[in-house]
Amino acid sequence: MLLSLLAGLAGCSTWFSSDFRDPRVQLKNVEIIKARLLEQEFMLRFRIDNPNEQSLPVRGLVYTVHLNDIELASGESSGWTTVPGNGFEYYEVPIHTNLWRHMKYIVRLLEKPDRPIAYRLDGELKTGLMLGRRVHISTNGEIIPGNFIPE
Repeated sequence: MLLSLLAGLAGCSTWFSSDFRDPRVQLKNVEIIKARLLEQEFMLRFRIDNPNEQSLPVRGLVYTVHLNDIELASGESSGWTTVPGNGFEYYEVPIHTNLWRHMKYIVRLLEKPDRPIAYRLDGELKTGLMLGRRVHISTNGEIIPGNFIPE
């Protein structure tokens, strides 16, 4: 049993050494699950690329999502996955929002459904088993509302 523990810790040593390279995290998709007046539910889908030879346990994501300059959602996901060495894995994060206080602004944005809206995602990916490291994430882009509005 001690031998198994030592072997496992040897694999973890890469996370603390200078050889560790941060994984690349990209927001790949935003799916609308439910859109009601007082509550909205989305699924954020990320792709995590691991440039290291050892597999990378992921144990959560702390995030804040902005639409233009308005905070859309913030929170923490505690889902676990393992990204293979020199490979990738998709990681899904459900988010719940209440956009009621921003309704006038959002209605104005949706009046021109073909005009892109800027988004920004900031957060930290929690990696490792017990004593992992946090990888800072900051990404931005644009979404086109018309792509999400059913005909």
